[in-house]
Amino acid sequence: MTKFRKAKRFVLLGLISFLMIIVRLSQVNAQEVSFSEFRGYLVAQQVTPQPFEQVIQGSEKLDGLFTIYQKKESGKVYLELKPEQLNQNFLSFATLESGIGEQGIVSGTHLRDLLFQFRLVQNQIQIVVPNINFRTDENDPQIRSVNRSFSESVLKTLPILSIHPERKTVLIEISDLFNSASDLPGLMIEYSEFLKNNYSIDPSKSYISQIQSFPENVEIESIFGFSLGQYGEAKSIPSLPDNRTFNLKVRYSLLAVPINNGYRPRLADERVGYFTTTYKDLSGRTDRSSIVRYINRWNLEKQDPNADLSPPVKPITFWIENTVPLEYRDAIREGILFWNKAFEQAGFINAIQVEQMPDNAPWNPADVRYNTIRWSTSFKSPFSGYGPSHINPLTGEILDADIIIESNGIKGIQEGAGVFLGNTSAIIFEEDGNNNSTLNTANQACPIGLYAYSMAKKSPTESNHKSAANFAEEICFHQASNEQLMIGTTALSLLENVTPNSPKLKDYIQQYIRLLISHEVGHTLGLRHNFQGSTLLSPEELNNPEITRTKGLVSSVMDYLPVNLAPQGTPQGDYFPTQIGPYDQWAIEYGYKPIASPTTEAEWQGLQEIAKRANQPELAYATDEDFWGVFLDPATNTRDLSNDMLKYSQWQFDNAVEMWKRLENYTPRDGEGYDKMRKMFDTIFDYYSSQAINLTLYIGGQSFNRTRAGEGYRRLPFESISIEKQRNALKLLQTYVFTDEIFKFSPNLLNQLAPARWSDWANPDQNSALDYPITRRISWFQRYILRELFVSTRLFRLRDLELKTTANNALSLPELFETVQNGIWAEILANNGEIEISSIRRSLQREHLEILSEMVLRKMTVPEDAETLAWYQLQQLNKQLETTLKRHQNKMNAYTLAHLEQTHNRIQKILEAEVQSN
Repeated sequence: MTKFRKAKRFVLLGLISFLMIIVRLSQVNAQEVSFSEFRGYLVAQQVTPQPFEQVIQGSEKLDGLFTIYQKKESGKVYLELKPEQLNQNFLSFATLESGIGEQGIVSGTHLRDLLFQFRLVQNQIQIVVPNINFRTDENDPQIRSVNRSFSESVLKTLPILSIHPERKTVLIEISDLFNSASDLPGLMIEYSEFLKNNYSIDPSKSYISQIQSFPENVEIESIFGFSLGQYGEAKSIPSLPDNRTFNLKVRYSLLAVPINNGYRPRLADERVGYFTTTYKDLSGRTDRSSIVRYINRWNLEKQDPNADLSPPVKPITFWIENTVPLEYRDAIREGILFWNKAFEQAGFINAIQVEQMPDNAPWNPADVRYNTIRWSTSFKSPFSGYGPSHINPLTGEILDADIIIESNGIKGIQEGAGVFLGNTSAIIFEEDGNNNSTLNTANQACPIGLYAYSMAKKSPTESNHKSAANFAEEICFHQASNEQLMIGTTALSLLENVTPNSPKLKDYIQQYIRLLISHEVGHTLGLRHNFQGSTLLSPEELNNPEITRTKGLVSSVMDYLPVNLAPQGTPQGDYFPTQIGPYDQWAIEYGYKPIASPTTEAEWQGLQEIAKRANQPELAYATDEDFWGVFLDPATNTRDLSNDMLKYSQWQFDNAVEMWKRLENYTPRDGEGYDKMRKMFDTIFDYYSSQAINLTLYIGGQSFNRTRAGEGYRRLPFESISIEKQRNALKLLQTYVFTDEIFKFSPNLLNQLAPARWSDWANPDQNSALDYPITRRISWFQRYILRELFVSTRLFRLRDLELKTTANNALSLPELFETVQNGIWAEILANNGEIEISSIRRSLQREHLEILSEMVLRKMTVPEDAETLAWYQLQQLNKQLETTLKRHQNKMNAYTLAHLEQTHNRIQKILEAEVQSN
């Protein structure tokens, strides 16, 4: 036999022997593993393991779920793997324990949850994320096909450093796995917008700072040092002492995937809003869809299964972190306990409990064994509250939850009624090089409600759980939340003369905290947003405590709810809900009510008995993908209240007008700057603008509901908004938006709207214009609303609705065009007496002309009928202009005459250009 053949045979035998060892190492019984065989293979591969005790010499040993050895001097950390821990499912939950207070990098944020396994591959240990999105039964022959069709992910490969001679365990070093450039928590991905091309992880500044090992979990804290890259740009980051470098602390919780703990997955129904755990079942069953969706929920079992009401075996316990200010703890506790009312409907007493974290607690709030309410103090936070949870991705079982409450908003309110938090959202225009006005949004998170369309462009398939990468969607809601809080304090100050230290203001803050915490707790119970939660009561019922404190102010606290401001002449009721609503109770019943059945599939019929009540008005449900879509459903909204938004918005328009009137006579306290006046004025304007946005949703609007066939429902999935409501919305827009009467503020007020002039990082207004461009702000607001009425999606829908609605029940395109034109050009259509068109009206008319011209000249994608209607309207307008200029030329001021002459000339050129283009 030649040397080559001998070598080939040796290698082949070695491979066969190694494969046998792999099989044996994956057996549960460690006694079956041949340590000598494995060691022999390593020797054959010229790998000489070091003596076990020599490697760990000088280490601190930590016993628990894993045996860990830590050398604090060198920073090395070793993990001892038992044979039975190979190929076993483990979970890693990563949490950002310290941030920089802005750029979305906020302490307490959940980062990356992983289900992973330790796999023995040759002489190394691989950290593998198995593909659980595609599953089949264990005995299904297809399992071989599944395994080769869908790739797993290998995160890291670690060399085996030693093998214990008696315990048959292997030793690996995990320092680089949980730290340094391997970036297990995905920091460079989660914060890519901020870190990309600027910062990188600096291994010299990164280390594992703390390890705690317990029987069921291991807690690891790791410091990631970031440094400015070679070509990075040191941006201005006020929260950092030096923009070139910063540290982020990450907390990992490692635990075994729960098995045989009595938890049964529960199937989801799209009519009830739960986060879901989803996979594709490839077993070929015909009795259900291949897509399986489990709701995410806690493992809640009755102590007495036969009792109608029973305490749970293990309640859901939330700990209020010891950093929460004392004055807010009671409100937080009450907000959490709101949910016990819902669990009683599901058959549980005291399902949720609240404890206070002691000041000397030896545990960390990010420890997976504790559910906490954490207090965040950021410089610029993208959220007011944040309520994610950690789940078992195989079953949907919720294992841990940590809610973050952002302090800035609450503290800002307490500093004084009417003080606006953060950046003002005043609409500021700047002139570009071509003398064109452009919107400056540098200091705006979400200018006057642009969320309605800009956010509609977001993908509806983004992760259910919020993460730093998804904070862009939350920013507008955070801004909306601040606006609502500030309009409430502004109303208290101007309409009720409430002072900053008034008990009424403190009660207002407590009500808001209870709502905020109950909303976030709802998320941690598995519930998604319900943007129809605000439609429970009529406008007249909103301020009747006998109704709101029994039936509820809203059907769900999972909506983004505005402050409830009573109309003029009506006593003020509750500003925010004081309890959860009927939808919340029904959703918890679906998710948690015990149903006697042998399997998950068998309990489906019992769940359907609960879900089929979805047609009841108080159980209406619409969530993020409905809001981000283009349904334009007035009820699926984030700043509405009551089941009649037309009346509600009219009341709030009137409230805003009254606040402006009171502001005319408002005087800042001695020593206060006039920037307070500016912020209060802007707050009212933003509130006024949001009501106008709400009204636009009626035009071409239609509702969508998750109805099911064969359940006796009389409703179809789509229903058009009635023509009466659409006409009423148009009328209100003409009255409150396309006007100049409401916006005739006194010079005395306008000359008080000065910004704060501090030129340092602590002043959010430092880059704002010194003067207040009131004309441009009003004009931009009106122009935006006008363009919303003629946006392409709305025009196409109006055309479609003529086919989807019975005769004379649809708002037609001709009616929209004519109604808007008659209102905007009312001065020349009246055709009597002197004609004087104000600067605000002239600007609005120019915008209307621009929109029609864009349609005629095909600069907009609109239905063909809209194009011809625009051409017709321009012709009609041009004829009227000719008549008006002939009869009243001497009865106009210079502004009006020049405006109408130019308009007439422009229309003629537009019509001629359109004819030539054909």
